[in-house]
Amino acid sequence: MRLFVGLGNPGAKYARNRHNAGFMALDRIAADHGFAPWRSRFQGELTEGRIGGGKHLRIKARSFEIRSGQPVGEAARYFDIAPEDITVFQDELDLAPGKVRVKRGGGHAGHNGLRSLHAHLGPDYRRVRIGIGHPGHKDRVSGYVLSDFAKAEIALIDDVMRGISDGADALAAGDDGRFMNAVALRVAPPRASPGTAPDHRSGDRPRAAPPVEKERPAAAKPAPAVPEPATDRRSPLQRLADRFR
Repeated sequence: MRLFVGLGNPGAKYARNRHNAGFMALDRIAADHGFAPWRSRFQGELTEGRIGGGKHLRIKARSFEIRSGQPVGEAARYFDIAPEDITVFQDELDLAPGKVRVKRGGGHAGHNGLRSLHAHLGPDYRRVRIGIGHPGHKDRVSGYVLSDFAKAEIALIDDVMRGISDGADALAAGDDGRFMNAVALRVAPPRASPGTAPDHRSGDRPRAAPPVEKERPAAAKPAPAVPEPATDRRSPLQRLADRFR
């Protein structure tokens, strides 16, 4: 059994905040993969389902992100899930919006949610770092992460979440490379090369476009043949006589 954890703050007020990227990822996965409805447990919201043939749990803390380690730790101990089998979805200031990276172990880099998880789990869990960009100065970070994604970012963030969901099977199997490819295909799909057209019957993969047959100019019609005049072999006297007949 594996545990997927989303970091964020509970309540509609924070639902579209940059700080709630982890919650957004879990909601997308749960919806796309037919997980059971969310239910209250371990001071959080829990759902379960199957990905890639294995059973997976999803948990979102009802406490604020700064205390998210407690419900996650309780769930991990109850189901006997080792930190190596826990994947945490988090917002990442040091990555631009649209960028996603997978990291195993390491420090919390001042992230309050990770700091709390370190205290209850240690550092050996895996993180999916979802880029939200940086406001440019550390004094603006708090207000920035607790603000909603800009309108211009919404379509991109939606693609990121769909890509994460597309790659959930690979992530569950520990295939980080295939997971990253799934995200990349959503965020920056390959462009069709010149002379190709999308094939909607084969997953929108480009296929060779049919050759365009150039119209040939119509052949000129031959001019009607003009009969050559017959040679008049009569003598002048005969021609004069013929006129008076």
